[in-house]
Amino acid sequence: MEKNKKGQEDEKIDNKEIINTEEIPEITEKAADELETDADKVSDLEKKCKTLENDYVRLFAEFDNYRKRTLKEKSELIKTAGESILTNILPLIDDFERALKVMEDTHEDLTTLKEGVELIYSKFISFLNQNGVKAIETEGKDFDTEFHDAVTTIPAPSEKMKGKVIDSIQKGYTLHDKVIRFSKVVIGE
Repeated sequence: MEKNKKGQEDEKIDNKEIINTEEIPEITEKAADELETDADKVSDLEKKCKTLENDYVRLFAEFDNYRKRTLKEKSELIKTAGESILTNILPLIDDFERALKVMEDTHEDLTTLKEGVELIYSKFISFLNQNGVKAIETEGKDFDTEFHDAVTTIPAPSEKMKGKVIDSIQKGYTLHDKVIRFSKVVIGE
């Protein structure tokens, strides 16, 4: 067996070709030109890769901005989704306010009725406040077209009251700082 192994190794050595370094031709000009063009191609591919990478980073940033913008819009929609329901409740508040005013002027003993109406009124106001609805303050405030709708003007009782709200005919309301109904007011001139 040992002879067989030795014989196989000798055979392998005989089959190997011996390379003579003198026979290798020197690099020709044509091969040098090919190496330079290959280097140029690699350089062009690297530039293209960097360009594509920059485009990818910008596209990713643009998508991230889009995602943030849509989340913000969605939260705004959720915040004001019940606007129409709440706007429809506002006339009820007006009716309760009128009823309370009439009850105060009546001299008969209607304390239990008055307490009941006041309780309902306070529940409605609490409900509106929980949903982000707040009354716009008008009494003695400067007239502001962002919040007030001038119904009429009257002569101001004093110089200080010129350009200010004298009386409020109908309360205005905001929903999360967005006006959902303007205050109808009388202005002093």
